[in-house]
Amino acid sequence: MKSKIKNQRSKILGFTMIELLIVIAVLGVLAVAVLSAINPLEQINRGRDTGSRSDSEQILSAVERFYTIQQYYPWMKAADDTDQFDWGSLMTSVTRATGGALIVDVLAAVGSEEIKQSFADRLKDVKYELFAYKKLGTENSPYICFSPKSASFQTEAASRCDGTLPGDWPSSACANTTGCGTKGNCVCLP
Repeated sequence: MKSKIKNQRSKILGFTMIELLIVIAVLGVLAVAVLSAINPLEQINRGRDTGSRSDSEQILSAVERFYTIQQYYPWMKAADDTDQFDWGSLMTSVTRATGGALIVDVLAAVGSEEIKQSFADRLKDVKYELFAYKKLGTENSPYICFSPKSASFQTEAASRCDGTLPGDWPSSACANTTGCGTKGNCVCLP
C-alpha cells in the first residue's frame, strides 16, 4: 500500500525530463520569433541613422545661421568668394576657408560660435561622415548628407533619388559609391 501511494506522489509532484525539454524547445522557438520580429541590428542601425539625421539638421541650421550673420558660407573666405561647395566631407580641410580649417571648426570658432566646440569634436570622432554640397547661386540651398545604415533609411534615400529632385540637388547623393558607401544613396537635408 505504501509503495502504491509513493508511486502516485512521484507522478504528481514533478515534471518528466521530456516535458522539461518540450518546454525549453517551445521557449527557444518563441525567443527566436521575437528576436526576428524586432531585429536588434536593424534597430541599432536605425538609431544611428536617426542620430546622423539630427547631427545633419544641427549642422545645416548652423550653416544657415552663419550665412545670415556673415553673409557668406563657412567654406568661403568672404562674401565675394564663390558660394559653391562641391560634394565633400565636413571633416576635411576647406582650403578656401581661413587657415584651411574644417567646416565644423569654422562653425565652432570664436566669432561665429554657431555650434559648440564639443559638438564639433564629437563629429570628428564618430564613425560616420557628413557630406556637404552647395550649388553656385543664391537661390540654391546647401545640403548636408549622410550614408544610411538601416534598411528603412536606405529605402527613404532610394525613393528620394528615384523621384523628382530639385534642380540644386547634389547629384553625388544618388548612386554614389564613394560618398555613400556601397548602397549608393545618401539621405540629404533639407
